[in-house]
Amino acid sequence: MQKIKIKTVIGRTEKVDFPELNLFNIPAKIDTGAYTSSLHCHDIHEENKVLHFKLVDSSHKEYNYKDHQFTEYFQKKIKNSFGEMEVRYTIKTLVRIGNKRIRTKITLSDRGSMKYPVLIGRSLLKNHFIVDVGLTDHLSYKM
Repeated sequence: MQKIKIKTVIGRTEKVDFPELNLFNIPAKIDTGAYTSSLHCHDIHEENKVLHFKLVDSSHKEYNYKDHQFTEYFQKKIKNSFGEMEVRYTIKTLVRIGNKRIRTKITLSDRGSMKYPVLIGRSLLKNHFIVDVGLTDHLSYKM
């Protein structure tokens, strides 16, 4: 007997949580054209085999100047929104969208010029969500 997985329908924008980073209710753009997901960060650097970054954004009180540190990370070549290749640091962390909690890879980048501080790509969406572009922000329902 085959187990049926219930997928959650989400909109083109949603609020997401990053519990391990103490970030909650952060606006995210759902982008099925992007493969990877990305988180807006500043001051991203390596020091003694430890990755450091800060989450700073005046419009989100959760984005404070706290130094986040990861010892498990890697670099990945990404094609950015302008079609140019760039190397980005990537971490694995927990993301919560609606009632689903998913451990996934997130690239770190300066998204200061973008409307949304978080971009959710199809590698996170796959097997978990169906995207309805007519919905926005927490209008999720079960299918």
